[in-house]
Amino acid sequence: MNEWDTLREECLACRRCGLADTRTNVVFGEGNPEAEVMCIGEGPGEQEDLTGRPFVGRGGMLLDDMLEIIDLSRKKNIYIGNMVKCRPPQNRDPLNIEQEACAQWLERQIQLIRPKIIICLGRIAAMKFIKEDFKITREHGQWFEKDGILRIALFHPAALLRDPRRRPETFEDLKTIQAKIREVCDHTY
Repeated sequence: MNEWDTLREECLACRRCGLADTRTNVVFGEGNPEAEVMCIGEGPGEQEDLTGRPFVGRGGMLLDDMLEIIDLSRKKNIYIGNMVKCRPPQNRDPLNIEQEACAQWLERQIQLIRPKIIICLGRIAAMKFIKEDFKITREHGQWFEKDGILRIALFHPAALLRDPRRRPETFEDLKTIQAKIREVCDHTY
């Protein structure tokens, strides 16, 4: 068994926090584990919990459409994961204790994937992976570099479903991401 499969097995058996008691499925992540681009959200919702796959509900369909615009696909050249691997009850934000209990899984995924670009989906992920005081309405679409990885945040797909007026800004952010991918990634996108 390789490192990736071992990590997956360990994560699927995790009981480090109370979310393990209420989950249907662990949502390990999905996509190409050799991708140069990685998307990170905050945590699974109801559909994700039921299927064990990240971003598969209405927000996930929108995310897939957004990624397709810039030639990214979870089947080919992106990996999609979450900060926590189990659904918080009623889709609430993950508690700090839950984020800390789950952090090692995503950190190990990042170490194995070694992405050149991380796209944070929403404020919670941006506060964790870009900077603690991240302001999504002001700082979406801006590049940050941390630990040798370029990072950027988009409005969360669920937020775009609630407020479609943000879609033109997000389209511009996607074009910024596409240009950066072409500049820094080795594979043709």
